[in-house]
Amino acid sequence: QLTLYNEVLPEFERLGAKLLAVSVDNVYCHAAFQKSRNLHFALGSDFNPRGAVMRRYGVYNEKTGMSERALFVLDETGTIHWSHLSPHTSVVPGADGILDALESLAARPSGKR
Repeated sequence: QLTLYNEVLPEFERLGAKLLAVSVDNVYCHAAFQKSRNLHFALGSDFNPRGAVMRRYGVYNEKTGMSERALFVLDETGTIHWSHLSPHTSVVPGADGILDALESLAARPSGKR
């Protein structure tokens, strides 16, 4: 999934987006993963306290200790403009929903973003 987003990153950037992938892994795991996959966007660690950010977005799974596979597009004020929760963590969403949401944000009249 992140490899796909890395390939689509220029399109995200053209639409004024910054990509951040968050997981409960620690920063050292993220650094190794980012390097091994040659990712060109930030990876956020929700490690301590574990799942604090994911809980705020309602996607932390207490049973597994991990996040559900969820996507969020936030506007400039931090308001959720679009979200997607995959029916199962093995279902990998593409980039179309994100791109549609970003295009919708970009189409807003100036000052309304």
